[in-house]
Amino acid sequence: QDITAINDSQAELSRLANDLQLVIEAANAPIFGIDTNGFVNEWNRKAAAITGFSREEVMGKDLVRRFITPEYQDSVGEVLHKALQGEETANFEFPLFTKSNERVDILLNAATRRGTDEVVVGVVGVGQDITAINDSQAELSRLANDLQLVIEAANAPIFG
Repeated sequence: QDITAINDSQAELSRLANDLQLVIEAANAPIFGIDTNGFVNEWNRKAAAITGFSREEVMGKDLVRRFITPEYQDSVGEVLHKALQGEETANFEFPLFTKSNERVDILLNAATRRGTDEVVVGVVGVGQDITAINDSQAELSRLANDLQLVIEAANAPIFG
């Protein structure tokens, strides 16, 4: 029996899997994965760079309980739970605190991961560091408030 076609097909699948892993690793966005128990099973270079936690430090750890601040654990846990039920979430914003305890604002898309049999095997999260955007918006808001105060003061009658 000639199994050349099967071997070729398996080699192609292996090559595709390797290519996908390279894309995940090299992506300019934090990407993480969890299994059905919430334990980290994927952590790319950008996630490591943003958080300061290496892949080795996070693999096999409970993502929500270990790496999400207490006040956001319930909401992040709910997003991940929904994704494990097949309900994906886009543009969920939450703060993450880095290894050096700095706040990083993340905009997250959580997608359901399925095995070849379509059974849910976990969640993949693709994020975007929006800290600079949020900081800029806060600064613009502060400047707008300051300008409003100046305008109000300029319109006030001056008594002397």
